[in-house]
Amino acid sequence: MTSEHNQLHHQDIVRIKDDKQNVIEGNLTVPKTIDIDIKGIVIFAHGSGSSRHSQRNQYVAKVLNDVGIATLLIDLLTSKEEEVDDITREHRFNIKLLAKRLLAATDWISQSDEFRNVKVGYFGASTGAAAALVAAAERASLVYAIVSRGGRPDLASSDILNRIESPTLLIVGENDKQVIELNERALKQLTKIEKKKKIVIIPKATHLFEEPGTLEEVAKVASGWFQCFFLEDKK
Repeated sequence: MTSEHNQLHHQDIVRIKDDKQNVIEGNLTVPKTIDIDIKGIVIFAHGSGSSRHSQRNQYVAKVLNDVGIATLLIDLLTSKEEEVDDITREHRFNIKLLAKRLLAATDWISQSDEFRNVKVGYFGASTGAAAALVAAAERASLVYAIVSRGGRPDLASSDILNRIESPTLLIVGENDKQVIELNERALKQLTKIEKKKKIVIIPKATHLFEEPGTLEEVAKVASGWFQCFFLEDKK
């Protein structure tokens, strides 16, 4: 494991193996000023050709770090798989594979000495949102909150959506009309969390939240969601 530092937070480059010994890499950032009492840790699930180097997700992660939440921005594909996917795009829609890698990261966190008692959340973007939902259905006792940004929750099966027990927030841009419809449909299928599910539509935003102020609003809403449910105990 190699380490990097900035003024406010401690960051490690981590390498995690799945059950077939495939290695995925991530950036693990821990707020330095509150190492003893971290509010939780959010694992980022990227999708649609993105990676842990996504500036949008790095921005959201920084906002979470600033309120005392650790973050793990993880690449769900190996470097070789990414090379293939850049050409064929065959892996980015393989929700089963993406979820499997997210589960490997989740188990790595839960088994580590530093984070084994820390509450876990998922932040999924695009196809990564579907992977987050699939993984959350498998690790219901560990995942305290889910946030989807411009996500495709519809790519998780109805059976998966019906099983979700973690509080789930779906964030969509106002001008991302097709994705709004897909998210509203998925929201109705989250039947186990009627009082702990929500869709937020960001005004003037398109799919990538590139309009001024829209990504800041995403980060604000997501931060509030995680802080709220990291304070709760699992029943």
